[in-house]
Parts: sequence; structure tokens; C-alpha cells
Amino acid sequence: MIEIENLYKTFGRNEVLSGLNLKIEKGGIFAILGPNGSGKTTLIKSILGMVIPNKGQILVGETPIKKNWKYRQEINYLPQIANFPGNLKVKELIRMIKDLRQMPSEEEKLITLFKLEAFLDKKLSTLSGGTKQKVNIVLAFMFDSPLLILDEPTTGLDPASLISLKELIQREKANGKTILITSHIMQFVAEVANEIVYLLEGKIYFKGTIEELKTKTKQNNLEHGIAAIASTPANV
Repeated sequence: MIEIENLYKTFGRNEVLSGLNLKIEKGGIFAILGPNGSGKTTLIKSILGMVIPNKGQILVGETPIKKNWKYRQEINYLPQIANFPGNLKVKELIRMIKDLRQMPSEEEKLITLFKLEAFLDKKLSTLSGGTKQKVNIVLAFMFDSPLLILDEPTTGLDPASLISLKELIQREKANGKTILITSHIMQFVAEVANEIVYLLEGKIYFKGTIEELKTKTKQNNLEHGIAAIASTPANV
């Protein structure tokens, strides 16, 4: 589904991605983990075409993405921070995104799931952070695309909405979708992810299942396994 070959990216003198190689198979939930500055956001934005690497190649669905924008039509993206125009109403934003994508959508089911009916006529500038995140989730899931990229999707969510999000993610997985997730919440990652990819200083330190990580590090949970792997040399 996604293949990354020898990827380098620098910002000034700062090398953010350093010869990164990664293959994500079709179907399943993959958590991209790492501390701040590890290269997670740069990797995701490179896949989305929002950052241009200095060197290397990215293929999505066996097609190189360089000079090819059409592949983005097959991706749903939830950014970590959604800077919506504050003067728009929620229903206006949803309609605008539908007009841009020109694809069948199921926003009504999602609006009901996250109890957003009372907010549709409210301006985005008046919403709380948690409500904005629910709107963000609706926009990310309302189209039927084979690849979803979710950057810190749990931010600001109340417990009921978090349960709904996890159920939604599992439903998309059952439908054969490939889902990339970044999160600092290890309990959430442990509950939803099939595999994890741990980045540090622009290199992959581990790729595999949570059970494989615990076996390798001789730890009994994900959080301690991540702490242990962070102190070992990159090996992928």
C-alpha cells in the first residue's frame, strides 16, 4: 500500500529523515510513534505530498507520488491541528469539503454518532477544542477512501467520543482500509494498533507487532517496551 525508499529530508542543517525505508501492507492499523522531533509529522506530510523530500521515493498503491496529485483522492487525512476558517458554520464547512471532494459521503451518520446536531449552525470560532476535533473526525471519515491518516486523533475527546472513535477505526479496518495513526497515548495505541513503527532522529528503531516489541525488549507492556527500544540502535 505504501512503500518508502531511502527517504531523506532536511530543514536547514537539521536532518529530520535519514535514509528511511518503510513498507506498509494493505489493510490494518499502523501506529507511527516517536518523541517530538523524531520525524513523524515530516514522514506523514511527505506521504501526503505536503513536504518534498530531498532524496528518496514514496509509492502509494505501487504508484510513485512525485508529480502525481491524483493519489491524494484515495486518502482521508485528519490533521493534528485543524485551522478551520472561524467565520464558517459547521454545516458550511462540511458542505464545502463535500463540494471539493465530489465523492459520496456519509456525514449524517457521523454527525449523529458524535452528537453534533446542535452545533451545525454554530460558527467554528465558537466551538470548544473537543467539539472542533469531532468535526475534524467527521471530515476525515465521511468519504470512502482506502487509506486514512490520523494525526493525534484523540486530542480533546471526551470518554464517550473516544469510544466512538475507536469503534469507527475498527469498522474501517474491518472494511479493508489501511490506517496510519500517530499518538502519544500508549493505551489508545495498545487498543487499536496491529503494528507499530517507532521513529527516533529520523530513523526506524522498530517495526512490528506490540507482542513482538514486548518479546524483544522483555517488557510486559507497550509503554515500557517503547522506553526500552528507544535506547537501542536503529535496526530497520
